[in-house]
Amino acid sequence: MRSASSSGAASGMKMAESTLDVEQIKKLLPHRAPMLFVERLTDIVKMESATGWKAVSINEPFFQGHFPEYAVMPGVLIVEAMAQTAGAVVMHSLGLEREKDIVYFMTIEKARFRKPVHPGVLLRMPVKALRRRGPVWRFEGHAYVGDTLCAEAEFSATIHAGAEVSNDPSNSTD
Repeated sequence: MRSASSSGAASGMKMAESTLDVEQIKKLLPHRAPMLFVERLTDIVKMESATGWKAVSINEPFFQGHFPEYAVMPGVLIVEAMAQTAGAVVMHSLGLEREKDIVYFMTIEKARFRKPVHPGVLLRMPVKALRRRGPVWRFEGHAYVGDTLCAEAEFSATIHAGAEVSNDPSNSTD
């Protein structure tokens, strides 16, 4: 846990928690490669915000077709990465586990794509909760490479309690 000055702690300032690594994130989210787009969480303030991180590699499967001659991370996957960051914050904040509860996307609004994201960069995704009503959460997220804003969006999701999540393909109903 980060330390704060006594004046910050006395004034009710919320403290950021330690970092969550990819293995800890996998305990919170059902996503796995190639669909897990957040590898680390930092600056976690429970119930409020966090920063997600994704090292964008040329080995990502989507770069084979988007675009072979000029690799660009699809904007919809950047929004997905921001949403996964928010989902991990919610699950962590509430002490939920992916085996029992799952977060589902509901809406994406105000999505703007400002600059392309290319392989070889570190994508930084701060997200902030805007409101919560029961199991429905609304967040805003931004995606940066360095200090350059590449994408932004508002999105909402709901927590489905009691979901049976399995990574065993033999349990598939497809």
